[in-house]
Amino acid sequence: MTDPQKTPSLERGALLPHVEGAEKAFLAGRRPREADLESAVRIFLEFLRAFESFEFDQPCVTVFGSARFDENHRYYRLARDVGAELARAGYAVMTGGGSGVMEAANRGAREAGGLSLGCNIALPREQQPNRYLDRFIRLDHFFVRKVMLVKFSSAFVVMPGGFGTLDEAFEIATLMQTNKLEHFPLIAVGRQFWGPLIGFARDTMIREGTLSPEDARFVQLADTAADVVRLIRENV
Repeated sequence: MTDPQKTPSLERGALLPHVEGAEKAFLAGRRPREADLESAVRIFLEFLRAFESFEFDQPCVTVFGSARFDENHRYYRLARDVGAELARAGYAVMTGGGSGVMEAANRGAREAGGLSLGCNIALPREQQPNRYLDRFIRLDHFFVRKVMLVKFSSAFVVMPGGFGTLDEAFEIATLMQTNKLEHFPLIAVGRQFWGPLIGFARDTMIREGTLSPEDARFVQLADTAADVVRLIRENV
């Protein structure tokens, strides 16, 4: 079993220096073409650096969820169990690399002897990589981070979370709905938390015709770590 206190391996050096607020500048509206060209090069190099940083052979599952839960919260404990069960089932566990649910899933995977990965993001209030990562990379652009969190995984676990978690979950559902992504398992953990949202999709969106019954079936519900692994095994 790996040591939970060890420092994760550092990301490779960038060919362009870090620029504070790179994504905000890129999305700020019209700019000189030279500035957009520099952003395009920076984005390409960020993708390349991420591809080089995550070289592994085993199947991977990405776990999403809130950064706001501490280790005494029930959802932190549940995410830790999920990470451990995934690792024991032979999966690498990838998260956004931060605190809360992300830390918990990485922690569970590390403690169970699995591979623990993180895609960290540079934020105005710095998000530090959690200490349970075997490998991580810090990214400047949210959309690059989202691609990396999807690219390597064949299943996705969505723990309770806020806007960021909803954004990630809905993007995966949209990619599957539009056949841009294989119909991998997308598992929402915590019926009590996610039930009202699933009910809204069923009772309002389907009724009004903005969603089809088939689209709503992309999301599966689970309450335990064992349920998560079972659903993945049944659908991968």
